[in-house]
Amino acid sequence: MVRYIAGGASALLLIVALFFVWRSGAEAENVVPPPPPRAESRPAGAGPRLGRPPAQPERSREARRFARADRDRDGRITLAEQLSPRRKAFARADRNGNGSLDFEEWTAASAQKFAKADKDRSGWLDPGEYEASKPKPKARPKCKC
Repeated sequence: MVRYIAGGASALLLIVALFFVWRSGAEAENVVPPPPPRAESRPAGAGPRLGRPPAQPERSREARRFARADRDRDGRITLAEQLSPRRKAFARADRNGNGSLDFEEWTAASAQKFAKADKDRSGWLDPGEYEASKPKPKARPKCKC
């Protein structure tokens, strides 16, 4: 008998809960939207409104990359513009200036990094020295302001 009373009471509580859920949904549908903000009246020669920067169109990542590669800002990337950063890197690596890279010139940066990491000048790196030579992560800005 107690089971029947407990079952009836729980069914009644379930019906009451469903009623409140139904009513809260009905109230949310009848919400009146807030009125639109009023336009401020300013004199004609008052200039721009202070406090808010002027809106600028958001450039995509590819548009910014294109702008960096387009050195003369003519809206086109020529082969010379495309190869310019690579020519500079090649010129830095070509130590003797003969226009070609031999193996020593090509690996000079790696050899210098190895020599800097080899603290005890043993000619090899132990695990601690090798870990100290790992590249440092680039600092990323928190926002793209």
